[in-house]
This record gives sequence, structure tokens and C-alpha cells, in this order.
Amino acid sequence: MNQDKTQAKLKIIPLGGLHEIGKNTCVFEYDDEIILLDAGLAFPSDDMHGVNVVLPDMTYLRENRHKIKGMIVTHGHEDHIGGIPYHLKQFDVPIIYGPRLAMALLRDKLEEAGLANRTKLETVAPRQMVRLGKSFMVEYIRNTHSIADSFCVAIHTPLGVVIHTGDFKIDHTPVDGEFFDLQKIAEHGEKGVLCLLSDSTNAEVPGYTPSEASVYPGLERVFNQATGRIMITTFASSVHRINLVLKLAQKFNRKVVVVGRSMLNVIAHARNLGYIKCPDDLFEPLKATRNLADDKIVILTTGSQGEPLAAMTRISKGEHPHIRVRQGDTIVFSANPIPGNTIAVVNTIDRLMMQGANVVYGRDKGIHVSGHGSQEDHKLMLSLTRPKFFVPVHGEHRMLVKHAQMAQSMGIPAENMVIVKNGDTIELTGDRIGLGTPVPSGIELVDQAGVVHEHIMQERQQLAEDGVITIATFVNGEGQLSAPPEINLRGVVTKVEISLLNQLIIRAIERCLSDRIGEFKTATGATDWAGLRAEIETTLQRLIKRELQSQPLVIFLLQAAATEPANNRTYRRRRPAATMAS
Repeated sequence: MNQDKTQAKLKIIPLGGLHEIGKNTCVFEYDDEIILLDAGLAFPSDDMHGVNVVLPDMTYLRENRHKIKGMIVTHGHEDHIGGIPYHLKQFDVPIIYGPRLAMALLRDKLEEAGLANRTKLETVAPRQMVRLGKSFMVEYIRNTHSIADSFCVAIHTPLGVVIHTGDFKIDHTPVDGEFFDLQKIAEHGEKGVLCLLSDSTNAEVPGYTPSEASVYPGLERVFNQATGRIMITTFASSVHRINLVLKLAQKFNRKVVVVGRSMLNVIAHARNLGYIKCPDDLFEPLKATRNLADDKIVILTTGSQGEPLAAMTRISKGEHPHIRVRQGDTIVFSANPIPGNTIAVVNTIDRLMMQGANVVYGRDKGIHVSGHGSQEDHKLMLSLTRPKFFVPVHGEHRMLVKHAQMAQSMGIPAENMVIVKNGDTIELTGDRIGLGTPVPSGIELVDQAGVVHEHIMQERQQLAEDGVITIATFVNGEGQLSAPPEINLRGVVTKVEISLLNQLIIRAIERCLSDRIGEFKTATGATDWAGLRAEIETTLQRLIKRELQSQPLVIFLLQAAATEPANNRTYRRRRPAATMAS
């Protein structure tokens, strides 16, 4: 704290959430201390075969794990807390502070992953201050968002106060009655804010983002007009939206069936914490509704983003074990597709319509509003905080640029702001903002078994695009084929006759064995089968690419006769490119 402020630097390093939507993760570093702000995940794109979640590259934190003093969580969305269980398997975080709902959801994740003892979870209240290390005091400031219990944070450092908005919109009529603490934000602006990092998700959208309460009339209209069952899908974490649905179910005397593990989990925690208030008998298990008329049922379910395993997606495909679409069903998509999910969502809607459902969706229906502030929300945040320096965060590049332009129009000089990408190091002093040495960045892909390395993804992509050819070759001690090679094609499209391709492969192998084996004899007279295998592999690679005009994955096995030394007989080598010996 006594270090010369003209020399000291505060480093801010976003590892996720920049030039993208999702996996929000940010590092704050001063001297030899690091704190993390959020640690989210993203969901895989269609070309990430077999991948379950996408995480930021955490190399920098693994290398600097001894500096980590703790983590602060702003709210409980997956793109802010979903990565924490994965990271705790790689490095320790001594303590995690966060709102009650976020900590309840995180506690479940850690228990399920067997990591409950790897860190300490502490809940915070509005305006509470928590200390992390010698350099950081963090103040929690209530904001409004699409999930209950959401916060901005004011991070007190030796150089000044840095405010990170988290995800926010300015909702003057919040469903839960918990108002944005604009007074505290303004107090910091009056005292002096060194730097503001602000959510840029809706920076391209003019005006204010409507209140969550504005969705109520649109949903009420749906309840009024529906003559059969109502199915509503929204984000499981949209506690305020769920609250509105439950109030309407009570008003229209309908029982509620909750389908989807994440939805059940969030509702249970929100009720325990008082964010959802309704009688127990409003809910019914699915089996108990068989004796109810269709116009007395609401099914609340996951799957608003067309996720392959979510309940609504399975219902649309006729694969759900207990729910089938009926004529007269009204199905409501109370969410807009996240970029990248649009095709999956419209395909789900099409399938539901083909089965006779009345599907209500789209921005014009008044059944969804964003949880992120629009341009006027951003301007209000800028005017209240009046920061010396500004960094737009949480958004794709065009959103960051638009947010920076807004800040400049409100008097923040261009030289006092930076637009950064994941891995950039922002360096702050008391009178300057600039960029330092970047750190490793990128993504880590995770499937059921663990991290999927880049060469594995390349192989999966290759398999998906061009298929695989396996070739098993058996030779005697003199390097002659002892049996015809076994050649199998899977997923390979070829205009070449299979028999002709097989002949070409066999001839290429025989030619390599007869012409080149002498080059692979060692001083002791043994054969360097590994070197010979590599030579044959390269030859087959060129041959297959030339004949098929594609690049299937080649799995090549070379097995020598038993007269060779045991460790020199069978050769396996995994290669990240087009060919893999196995």
C-alpha cells in the first residue's frame, strides 16, 4: 500500500468475454497478488464435435497459482460461474465471494464434481466490503439483470477504485423489488473512479432496455388465449421470468410442471432464498397431471436455445419419455436465440409446429426482454461513474467499439480508453492506461473425459469431413508381406473403385518394402521398423490424397514377424495431422 503510485501498476487481464459472448473471466493483479472476477464457460459450436463446454485458456493462472488470493463472483449465470469446477481441478482458489443465489448454485456444482473441499464459499450482502490479500478491497453494489441477486463491484486498489459493472441493465421496476443501487454508484463517481469496465452486450441497441415487468402483459395475453396446455421455455436462470410465469399460473388457475434438471435446481434455490414466492401446491409432478384438463396445465421447461439434450428439443423430436405435443398446445419461447443458436432454435420451432402446436416466438410478441442495458443505460452508467479511464468488456468487437464511441461522446478522451481482446494486459497507473505484454489466451475444450487437445479436434474434424482409412500390414523378418494388408474405409466418399484403391495401396506398400528396406537396417542388422513405417505412411498419405481428392484420417499399423525383438515389432504413433499410426 505504501508503494510509489507513480511506479506501481494495476494489471487487468481478461481471459474470456472479449470479442465473444460468454466465458467471462477477468484477472486483477497488483504486485504479487491476483484476484479473479468470475470464471464462466461457453457452449460449443457445431464444428466442435463431442465437446461439452468451452473454457478460456487458463495457462496464465496455472503458472501464477501461487499469487491467487481469491475470486469474486458477480452473479449466477453459467457464463460467469460455469467454469469454476473445471478450474479448481487445476489450481486452488482459497476463497470465493458472491451473492447468495450464485453461491447456492455453485455449491451444487462443486459437490457434484467432488470439489466441495477445494475452496471456501462466502456469501455477500449489498454494500458489503470484503478483503482479498493486501491490495484489494471489494465492495458489492446491487444491480438489476435477468437473474436475481446480481451485482456490480467496486474494487478498491492502492491506485484507486475500479468499477466492474458485471452484466446489468437499469430496471426501475424490478420484479423482485430489489432496485439498482444507483446512489452508491453515484457516490463513487463523486469521489473519483479510476477506471470503469462496463458490459457492452447491447451497445448497438438504441434507447433503454425495457423492464422485466414489461413482459407480463405479453405472457398474460398468451394465458388468456390458450385453450389447451401451455409450455413455456426460457433460460433456467431467468428467475424473474419464472416468477412472472408462476404468478400467471396462479391467476389462471393452472398447475405448474417443471421439466429439466437445471430449471428444477434454480427454482428450488430461488424459493429457499425468497426470490420466488408461491404456494407449494402450485407445483405438480408430471404424472399427477394426467387427471387434469389440458387448460389447467403449464409446463415450464428448458431448451429455449435448441440445446440437443434439453427437454424442449427432445419434445420437438418426439424423444421425450413423458411428453408428446398435442393439437391445441401453446408453446412459448420466452428467450431470444444467442448468436450461434439461431438455426437450432428455428429447427425446434419448425418441428413443434409440424406436430400441431401453436408456437409463440419472436421479438414482436412482447414475451422477452434482454437482461443487458442498451445505449441509454450505458450512458447513465458512464455519467454516474465519471471514470478517468474506460474499458468496454463483455461483447463482440463491434459492440466494444460502439461502447467506446459512446464514452468518447460523453467526454472521455480516446487516449483514456482501450479496446482489448482476451489475453491482453491492461496496465493502469494513477495517470495512464496502456497495454503491456499479452498472456496466453484462447480456448480449452472439454468433453466427458476431460480436456480435448487441439490435435484431437483436428482429427475429429477430419473424421467428420473426410472419414477414416485403416490399414493393417503384417511383414516377415525380411520385410515381405506375409499376408495381404487389411484395408477398411469408414465414411469415405470416393469415385475410385474400392478394389482399385486397395490395389494401389498394396503396390505402394510392396514398393516401399522392396526398394527402401535396406535403408532402414541398423548396424546390428536389425530393421528400423519405426523409420520404415514413417516412410510408408508418408507415401500412403500422398497416394490417398491424390486418388481421392480428399484427406481422410489414415490409421496405419505395421506389425513385424515375431523373430524381431519385442520392442521393435509393432509401431504406434499418434499424429496431429492427416495420418496417425496406431
